[in-house]
Amino acid sequence: MLYFVFSIFLSFIFVLLVTKKAYRLGLLDVPNERSHHRNIIPSGGGVGFVSALFVSLALFQTELLIEHWYLFTSIFMVFVVGILDDRHDVSPRLKFLVIFFAVFLLWIFEISIYSMGTFFGFELSLGWLALSFSMFAVAGLTNALNLIDGIDGLAGSVSIVIIAFFAYIGYENANLLILTLSLSTIAVLCGFLLLNWNPAKVFMGDSGSLTLGFIISILAVLSVEHIHPVTTLYLTALPVLDTLVVMVRRIRRGHSPFRADKTHIHHIMVKFFDDNVKRTVIFLILLQMSFSSIGYLLNILISQNSNGLMSVFSLFNFAIVFVLSYMVFTGIKKRQNKLDNVDL
Repeated sequence: MLYFVFSIFLSFIFVLLVTKKAYRLGLLDVPNERSHHRNIIPSGGGVGFVSALFVSLALFQTELLIEHWYLFTSIFMVFVVGILDDRHDVSPRLKFLVIFFAVFLLWIFEISIYSMGTFFGFELSLGWLALSFSMFAVAGLTNALNLIDGIDGLAGSVSIVIIAFFAYIGYENANLLILTLSLSTIAVLCGFLLLNWNPAKVFMGDSGSLTLGFIISILAVLSVEHIHPVTTLYLTALPVLDTLVVMVRRIRRGHSPFRADKTHIHHIMVKFFDDNVKRTVIFLILLQMSFSSIGYLLNILISQNSNGLMSVFSLFNFAIVFVLSYMVFTGIKKRQNKLDNVDL
């Protein structure tokens, strides 16, 4: 309990210090056509809470930090490239290369996705594809979390929900690494959200969103030792669905799937709630809580079903959720565009 409270306090202090020094450090978010804010806001929140995470672990979880040095080294690598991106706009290629190398480091120490789980009674082992699939999955989920960091408090709040379920999985299976990393990350996020909740005094920036996305990815990879891999789709549903829906919509329009725009779920919902950011964030938090709860319940059913049919149902069900999400959010966006044209 003391460790948790200390981590919250330390994160708050570190984020506050970075906020005050943001102009000198060059960690600023200048509004553009996609921004929801109108003023220049410090964007070094990630520097503060990730630094607090490492300091807290070093002080209270020294043995764990030393034992799993390769894991925390990989997190630090992504953190550094995030800081560089906040200051100098690093190319997407370099960011992906760093993430791939971090995943490779973990693979050397046997932290990777080796199986897709059991379907129809047969285990889908990845074999020599384990490394490449893990790179793709981790890079995709890391980027997905980065993409939902678009309005005050959203990425941090949704991440707490996601990580809380991983923490329970760690507790339930006596996995100290998953439990400690989860609770430590939740603690520093709580400290950060005290300054990031609407109206935000600081943003997490790429140093925060990339590192946070990578930590969630690692927790997902570590958790597949205890849960069916398809369950992780539900535990991380909001960022995953948002990324898939947006990319499919862009491809269907003939645009690059990586083209930046204002068609993310949070953009659509904040307009739906008449620019009320707090209502939007609370709605999306509840949505992620629902997905995570469904995923956890499905995992229980999968573990009780030896022939693998429940895992097939879970995967098929997620595909249906994706299609419905695409139809609903695309429909809302089209209606909003029509109303905007009428107003003009």
